[in-house]
Amino acid sequence: MARIAGVDLPPEKRIEIALTYIYGIGRSLSVRILKDSGIDLSMKSKELTDDQILRLREVLKDYTVEGDLRKDISQNIKRLKDINSYRGNRHRKNLPCRGQRTCTNARTRRGVRKTVGGKKQEEKRG
Repeated sequence: MARIAGVDLPPEKRIEIALTYIYGIGRSLSVRILKDSGIDLSMKSKELTDDQILRLREVLKDYTVEGDLRKDISQNIKRLKDINSYRGNRHRKNLPCRGQRTCTNARTRRGVRKTVGGKKQEEKRG
């Protein structure tokens, strides 16, 4: 089982897909990394040799992935909150900060729907 950037790559997946399990690597970056290291895209990750794993690690040193990337993103969000910017305030209130509507959507950021009880109708007296 190949372990790259602190992540165990799934052995049965193609290496092109298995690299996307690393935080900060998507499909296009995965393909670029594999071309730079000279590894076939259709190869399974369990078929990688030690030499190929070392080449992958060497190429990945040029990119910010996993822990460093998470740290950078959290520092950027903290900076926005500290300078009291609009985006920082939206992050603080746990609301979308990229211009999405909040009236009907944004359920994942705003939480569960809280229903307000309706008025009860009075009984008619005859």
